[in-house]
Amino acid sequence: MTDLEAALRRAVRGEVGFDTTSRALTTMDASNYRRVPLGVVAPRDADDVAAALEVCREHAVPVVARGGGTSIAGQATGTGVVLDFTRHMNRLVGIDPEARTAVVQPGLVLDRLQDAAAPHGLRFGPDPSTHSRCTLGGMIGNNSCGSHSVAWGTTADSVRELSVLTARGRRLRLGQEWAGAPEGLRELVDGELARLRTGFPDLPRRISGYALDALLPERGADVARSFCGSEGTLGVLTEAVVGLVESPRARALAVLGYADEAGAAEAAAGLLPLGPLTVEGMAVDLVPSTEGLPRGGAWLFVETGGDTEAEARARAEAVVRAADVVDALVVTDPGGQRTLWRIREDASGTATRMPDGSEAWPGWEDCAVPPARLGGYLRDFRRLLTAHELRGTPYGHFGDGCIHVRIDFDLLSADGVARFRRFSEELADVVVAHGGSLSGEHGDGQARAELLPRMYGAETVALFERAKAVWDPDDLLNPGMLVRPAPLDANLRFSVLPREPVDVEFGYPSDGGDFSAAVRRCVGVAKCRTTSVPGAGVMCPSYRATGEEAHSTRGRARLLHEMLAGELVTDGWRSTEVRDALDLCLSCKGCRSDCPVEVDMATYKAEFLHHHYEGRRRPAAHYAMGRLPVWLRWAARTRTAPVVNALASVRPLAAVAKRLGGIAGEREVPRLAGETFSRWWRKRGGRPTGGGDLVVLWPDTFTEHLSPSVGRAAVRVLEAAGLRVALPPTLRGPAVVGDGTSRSALALLSARRGQVCCGLTYVSTGQLDRARAVMRRTLDLMAPVLETSAPVVVLEPSCAAALRTDLPELLHDDPRAARLAARVLTFAEALERHAPDWNPPAVNLPAVGQTHCHQHAVLGDAADRRLRESAGLTGELSGGCCGLAGNFGFEAGHYEVSAACAEDQLLPAVREAPDGAVVLADGFSCRTQLEQLAGVRGRHLAEVLAERLE
Repeated sequence: MTDLEAALRRAVRGEVGFDTTSRALTTMDASNYRRVPLGVVAPRDADDVAAALEVCREHAVPVVARGGGTSIAGQATGTGVVLDFTRHMNRLVGIDPEARTAVVQPGLVLDRLQDAAAPHGLRFGPDPSTHSRCTLGGMIGNNSCGSHSVAWGTTADSVRELSVLTARGRRLRLGQEWAGAPEGLRELVDGELARLRTGFPDLPRRISGYALDALLPERGADVARSFCGSEGTLGVLTEAVVGLVESPRARALAVLGYADEAGAAEAAAGLLPLGPLTVEGMAVDLVPSTEGLPRGGAWLFVETGGDTEAEARARAEAVVRAADVVDALVVTDPGGQRTLWRIREDASGTATRMPDGSEAWPGWEDCAVPPARLGGYLRDFRRLLTAHELRGTPYGHFGDGCIHVRIDFDLLSADGVARFRRFSEELADVVVAHGGSLSGEHGDGQARAELLPRMYGAETVALFERAKAVWDPDDLLNPGMLVRPAPLDANLRFSVLPREPVDVEFGYPSDGGDFSAAVRRCVGVAKCRTTSVPGAGVMCPSYRATGEEAHSTRGRARLLHEMLAGELVTDGWRSTEVRDALDLCLSCKGCRSDCPVEVDMATYKAEFLHHHYEGRRRPAAHYAMGRLPVWLRWAARTRTAPVVNALASVRPLAAVAKRLGGIAGEREVPRLAGETFSRWWRKRGGRPTGGGDLVVLWPDTFTEHLSPSVGRAAVRVLEAAGLRVALPPTLRGPAVVGDGTSRSALALLSARRGQVCCGLTYVSTGQLDRARAVMRRTLDLMAPVLETSAPVVVLEPSCAAALRTDLPELLHDDPRAARLAARVLTFAEALERHAPDWNPPAVNLPAVGQTHCHQHAVLGDAADRRLRESAGLTGELSGGCCGLAGNFGFEAGHYEVSAACAEDQLLPAVREAPDGAVVLADGFSCRTQLEQLAGVRGRHLAEVLAERLE
């Protein structure tokens, strides 16, 4: 391997990675399979590709071309050298609106092409649900389709010319009339014309095998079209000319409700004569909530287009009239359509969990049958599932007869794997009996190639082998795919994971307490790799800042998988590779909500850091900022905040302090408040007033010591709403809520004074032993509160999220933790639930800012939206993460990424704000980032409302 690496470094101008991290990141795609490559090359251009192929040929090392790594059949994995086209060869070379064509490199993400084509009223027709991260090269390799294939066909229908390098270094320009055909291909076809005319099923979604029938003379002898769907086994794509289609000016979405999926499937083919853009189907067992959907147990999503909204609506209503439905809904509002489509696009991830939380996997993800036979096929499919005691949730492209499904195969035990094989063989026969194709979109890969003889027969499969030999006589390109395939039950990615649960600190309640199961959640659909603006979404800010796979949620999950496997990453919890990948994780928790399978990388990071540094010296920042509550309480008790502020204002002293504390030199140290929130509360009287509902206001570390104005404002607003406000007890034992002095003298002598804390800073730095101790002390203090029905109002979103999730998951053995978590309310939720008749003061101004990432991911912001609307605060807050994220943005080495995260959505939104706009930022980190990077003062919603009370 050393000789190979050295030769590649001499020959290639792009990056060559034979290190553990580079290899670990490419062991898997979105399939069930895993192969460990020797190394990864990121070529800069076609010359680099040619050089890499020459070196690999000399060393007899296979080559796998890889795009977004979202393939579901295993074809983007290999044991040789992986060519990563996403890093450099990812450009849109040009676009010709008149000819309606575009020239693209293989690593270009589909959404980037769509963005460029949209101003011309054009688009690329195929649009898989992974459109925000899949690449054109991968789409050509798999002949991808997407939801609009009933209107615009497969990727092969949109390909005009392809520039390809063969394994032996020939540069070919593929097109019609045998253009670019390698020597011997025409002779091969001329000798098999009868077989090519009769041996291929005629259906819109036949992706399995090689498309040799595209080489028939009556089909234009289209070598480019024949190359599509070859899964990187014939040549390496370096550039493509693709066709574009006219995008309808207006669209409408008809959602048709049916009693069950068979009814929806049988109706789909009958709607095709009406010329819809999509006919997508899904059943109720895939939908977390049917809110917003018409009545029914299954639905067809039928999109129509037109020059005007009225024309699109009229066509959608015609679809409704033609359909025999239980109920129907027509939506023309683009926002409403996006909401509904999101349900369908997230299905590839949500389908990986059954309703009871058990795991489900790909493997029979996209079989296709003639659309008119789809209903019968689905019934046979369900019967086969039942016979094998398996469960699955079919959905997909009903108008094309193509069904996606994840099935709860047991791929961890020998018996389960054997069942997986038996089911696969029997289902292949069912598909063939219905005149179908084993693959209708995602290719054969390892998942289905072994079964191609059942579909095509041995002689046609032998013809595929001969075609492969014409293109790639050395079998250098992606061997084991399509021809001479590896067994469908070999190389399973789960086989290397430990069989016994790993000893961990968090409870992982959704994964049965099993850390391995939590890591297995990542199936590789890579929504975290999106580069388009996700609107209100958060995931994944570090990837969006760096563009590096290692900094995506998927990349980190892959490294954790390899850490557990112990084959490639061999030092377990002490792994520096995993540590370095997690270093730029902001712990924003965005993946907890935005990832379709709810990967929770913030928790995994805390778990890893706990074990990684167990018994060892930690980074200085962990002591300086991880134990921030201790230092701030010390300053408050000694009343030295003015001294600390004065010293921090002396630049040489501040620089030394920051260096010792592991704090970024570019950061200003926030000023401590001269008077803490609790001290203000005690001076005010320290007792609840009024006669409304009692609410306990949580004095989080940031409100207490750094932003007491937020706490004071919240008290004013809550009391103005008629609520009685108290603070948590500060003495352990049976104290009166909000009053730590109403006790007997004997009790006072034996009591210990304390202050509640959610433990957030300890969790985020992985100091889980300390976090657990802090949380238990907090539960002791909160005992009197838990004996009442009072809610706990938390103003800092990150602290509220910690109490809602980290507390019960870390103290999963203490029932008080779940009770406290259930009491936690945000400021807006408290007003909505406990003062429903109160009307906030009118602000009547536009609002800008950012929904706190933890609020988006854990708490939800529906109540905040309603409160802002009631107060006349107009406009939408941006998504994303501010980039400071507690300790993250303050740590040395993180400043550039932190600033880049802020520049993604927050800072542009604030710069573009209308005059007089209110800048809302409920999180202390968000307010600090705004102040330090933009010189803008952000305010908590409580402060804005309190100001208007006057």
